[in-house]
Amino acid sequence: MRQTVTAGEIEEFFDKYATRCRNRGPLEGHLRCVRQSVNRFAEHLRQEGRFVVPATHAIYQPLLDAYLQWMRCYQHAAPGTLDLRAHCLTQFLRWLGPDAVPRRLASLSCEKVEQFILAYAADKGRAARRAMQSALRTFFRFALHEGYLRQPLDRAVPTLRTYKLATVPRGLSEQQAQDVLRSIARDTAVGRRDYAILQLLSTYGVRGGQVRVLCLEEIDWPREQILFKAAKHGKDIRVPMTLAVGEGLLDYLQNGRPACSCPEVFLTARAPYRAFPPRNSLSKLVRRRLRAAGIDLPSAGTYVFRHGFATRMLQEGHGLKAIADMLGHRHLNTTFAYTKVDFNALKQVALEWPQEVSP
Repeated sequence: MRQTVTAGEIEEFFDKYATRCRNRGPLEGHLRCVRQSVNRFAEHLRQEGRFVVPATHAIYQPLLDAYLQWMRCYQHAAPGTLDLRAHCLTQFLRWLGPDAVPRRLASLSCEKVEQFILAYAADKGRAARRAMQSALRTFFRFALHEGYLRQPLDRAVPTLRTYKLATVPRGLSEQQAQDVLRSIARDTAVGRRDYAILQLLSTYGVRGGQVRVLCLEEIDWPREQILFKAAKHGKDIRVPMTLAVGEGLLDYLQNGRPACSCPEVFLTARAPYRAFPPRNSLSKLVRRRLRAAGIDLPSAGTYVFRHGFATRMLQEGHGLKAIADMLGHRHLNTTFAYTKVDFNALKQVALEWPQEVSP
């Protein structure tokens, strides 16, 4: 018995079914529902490893696949690292066009590498620039190792200097955070879930990843405590459960969370039910809820609640050590960025504007 299904077979099934339905009359609404169900079933097969995705015909794909295999075997890269490297390298290889094949890489020059990275970095943030720089350097080392390059082009990737404390953290004010929470309609399962997630982000200032992996066993109902596991080499955080947080969680768990054996608290809204995927899933949720509340920020993700939380603590007079403990920072240096938004302290050190002295 065959254990896999191809994309072509699924499309063929849907086309035949749609033809039979249309012969019986206009059923476009029904077909849309069937299409959604078929897509969800295909996603389930993909998760189970039983969905055969047709091979891409991009000219650079063999080179990209060889690089990723080299990263697995020689660099022992984690799956998340491989995903990020593939995302970055795909952009560079598309930019190379017909030169993105092993036999033509030798014609690549230092000037062309610098041209790409400078153009790419023009409208990208610090994290995106650093990710691209790392991906290009490892790719050029791979190409040199395989004999596709005759010179070490990893040294040609320019280092774009960034300063960790160069910008002011952008967070939501207390009023904005409350406006977002009030704008969520809690009469649906999705609304109850999103409200509980944003309530946790706003109340405790934890990272989105910590909320995403929060498990049912980490909510201690008898002691009214929640344990957030460490992220980014930080520290575990055990916090008291506030009344608003407890009510939001209970409402979701009793009336919104689908029946599922997954240990995570928060699940996707459509079958097959599972935990949120690792990359940017909660940030997309936050951006959607901010837009619905009429709040426009230049860039928005789960961190806007975290920055807002830290800023409020500082303005209320809490010390950096207390803020670092609440944020799970292992080193105080990580918390120093928030000293730039302590306007009360800045007022005390500001010099008076000099008055003009008549001769």
